[in-house]
Amino acid sequence: MTELPFLLIAILTSYLRRHSDLVLENLLLRHQLAVLARSKPRPRLNRTDRLLWVLARRLSSEWRRHLIIGTPDTVVRWHRQLWRLFWRWKSRAVGGRPRLSLEVRQLITTISHENRLWGTQRIRGELLKLGITVSARSIRRYRWRGPTRAPGQTWLTFLHNHRASIWAADLFSVHTLFFRTLYVLFFIAHDRRQLLHVNVTSQPTAAWVWRQLLEATPFGRRPRFLLRDRDRVYGADFAARCKGLGIETLLSPVRAPTANAIAERVVGTFRRECLDHLIILNEKQLLAVVQEFVSYYNEQRPHRTLGLETPFKSECPTLGQIRSTPVLGGLHHTYRRAA
Repeated sequence: MTELPFLLIAILTSYLRRHSDLVLENLLLRHQLAVLARSKPRPRLNRTDRLLWVLARRLSSEWRRHLIIGTPDTVVRWHRQLWRLFWRWKSRAVGGRPRLSLEVRQLITTISHENRLWGTQRIRGELLKLGITVSARSIRRYRWRGPTRAPGQTWLTFLHNHRASIWAADLFSVHTLFFRTLYVLFFIAHDRRQLLHVNVTSQPTAAWVWRQLLEATPFGRRPRFLLRDRDRVYGADFAARCKGLGIETLLSPVRAPTANAIAERVVGTFRRECLDHLIILNEKQLLAVVQEFVSYYNEQRPHRTLGLETPFKSECPTLGQIRSTPVLGGLHHTYRRAA
């Protein structure tokens, strides 16, 4: 009953208002009812609804009195957003310098990807040598960007630059006919993939591994870097003792066999081309088999990484009768011309 007098006063005052004001008020109130009817439980305004209230703010000075489902500050914020969009469209760039061709954009991406240490100006200078004039801003836009990391060369680049002075070491197990477990340790050079030293034991210890390293480095022949995994068989002081010989030990990350890919690949070669086809009886037989395969691997087996050459280069005659020599009891054969 208390609202009835206010309602009657509003009806009387409406007779004194202009017809256009009443139409606008009716439109705004009906619009808010439609919004409440289509969105439950909370009213949601789309872009058309916001545009309507922005226009109402421009057309009527009493728009605040008709707003029920929102606040005046919200409408003011919508108006400012619309104003920014309008001026962004108004001040859009028309014309300007032509875009770079697809060929130049791909060239910028390729150069930056292949030379990750190069900056924008270095790439720009390389393009100028090719007769291509490109601004630094365009190069920054189209250059390749890899994952964010600390500056420095990648692991692959390090291995490529220092492969002549890197050895890799690894152990793998072999099971005999009578269920004994034997272990094979080998050292391989990254440069020509030579298997430098190999030995077999049934009880690998830190002392035994260290003795194999000494046997693999006679007369001052030693690498600058030795790449190995984190097997505890090397011992806690292996890296410090290697440093005394002038060898820096590089540990591959945990569960990352690709970091020591050359050694891991040789393990697979041992198994696929030798041990998976033989039954090992004891340690003596395994050592003889491994040594014979290492001789074949270094001197006769072509390597795709080396352009189908062997790790140890040898001059072969091109004339004469071809003779075949069995290896590992006929598992493999070597072919040479008779002198």
